[in-house]
Amino acid sequence: MWIEKAGILNWKPRRSLRRELKNWLVMNLLLGSLSRIGAIPGLRRKVMKMGLSRIGSTIESAIGSRLLGRKRSGVGMNPAMAVGAAMGAGAGLMYLFDPDRGACRRAMLRDGAIHAINKAGSAAGTASRDLTNRARGFAAQAGSIFRSGDTDDDILAARVRSKMGRVVSHPGAIEVTALNGLVRLNGEILAHEVDALLSCVRAAPGVRGLDNRLRIHSKPGDMPNLQGGRARRGARFELMQNNWSPAARLLTAVTGGALMSMCLRRRDALGVVAGTLGFGLMMRGVTNVETKRLFGLGGGRRAIDFRKTINIDAPVPRVFEFWKNFNNFPHFMTNVREVRPLGDGRSQWTVAGPAGLSVKWNAIVTEFIPDKIIAWKSEPGSAIANAGIVLFEPGHGGGARITIRMSYNPPAGAIGHALALIFGANPKREMDQDLLRMKTMIETGHAPHDAARPRRTTSFDEDSMGKVTIH
Repeated sequence: MWIEKAGILNWKPRRSLRRELKNWLVMNLLLGSLSRIGAIPGLRRKVMKMGLSRIGSTIESAIGSRLLGRKRSGVGMNPAMAVGAAMGAGAGLMYLFDPDRGACRRAMLRDGAIHAINKAGSAAGTASRDLTNRARGFAAQAGSIFRSGDTDDDILAARVRSKMGRVVSHPGAIEVTALNGLVRLNGEILAHEVDALLSCVRAAPGVRGLDNRLRIHSKPGDMPNLQGGRARRGARFELMQNNWSPAARLLTAVTGGALMSMCLRRRDALGVVAGTLGFGLMMRGVTNVETKRLFGLGGGRRAIDFRKTINIDAPVPRVFEFWKNFNNFPHFMTNVREVRPLGDGRSQWTVAGPAGLSVKWNAIVTEFIPDKIIAWKSEPGSAIANAGIVLFEPGHGGGARITIRMSYNPPAGAIGHALALIFGANPKREMDQDLLRMKTMIETGHAPHDAARPRRTTSFDEDSMGKVTIH
């Protein structure tokens, strides 16, 4: 039994008091995770009798049954929820106390908890400073209502320029000057942005008049100042933006937690709606990831982004030749089982999925520059939408420097990625390990033995610019 191997329950009659207390605490945590079922006296006595020796039974009869084993009156539990809680607690203990990998999993869980605590402390400090600065700004803005007098011309011009950048695509093409509250605009502007700009300038505090000397163009044409740029949406409510401020994230997370607590108190339709909404708000505030990317709904290929750079002691042409042959990938990657070329830059990828199942999708090469760039994206309808680019650059001493940028959208989006991390699946860490295998394979010529499709030997054909041949 895994419980016996993990040492949670020791069936020997002689054990130290310290170990007995430790086992008693573990069993109480197990019973506590079962909620109201764990408080049933009969079940508690049976579990404790099975797992504890005489010393432990004495501790339980003196302390545990009196403090933790009382059954609360008038409380019941849905049988389905009870079974689900019991199965979840059992699966969690089996996962954490597995005799082979349990110690590693507990260490990873402990490190993750420490990292989360550190990040929470840093985030709390950032949110506190943001709230303090906002309070000062609000106080200053409220005090300005009761103060009279002219605004300094330089301050007024800077104020107009800061607001102008939210409504025009080429703010650098417009010159702003101010004199005694009169703002003068001079420069080039596109026709569809004129009304928004004039309204924005007139609404700026301290503006008494507006002198419009703008030259309006329906299209950029050959005007140098109107080339490039991007459309601006204007000022938007903060919660409608992609990135939230620390204060907004804190307040949203607190609101989400309050709604989730309401769900625990109310067991009706309104409570379910409040809990669902609260969970979404809390996750949005904690992660600062857009909702569509967070849940994987309409997020395209960018739910999760990561970037890796590695230096390889081999010429760029050799490394590029290795990468452009997708059949090499299963020989150094642990989860890529097969890459089948389909022609015209298309390929079918088969990777290892959850529970040993295979996941397939088709990808197409979108950019291919020899010895410089390979870029790809998944085709529409793929099980896992993804896209990426690999940059090849000369490194020190004649080597190669490779930068990989990749985005993908796993099932359930960023939440699914977080759940995968909890259960030990870390795509970013796996990518690091795969790149190290690739580096070793190219530099030494030895194929890794722990890849998805390992091979015994690898050789390089120098006459074909380092083409890799697998034997």
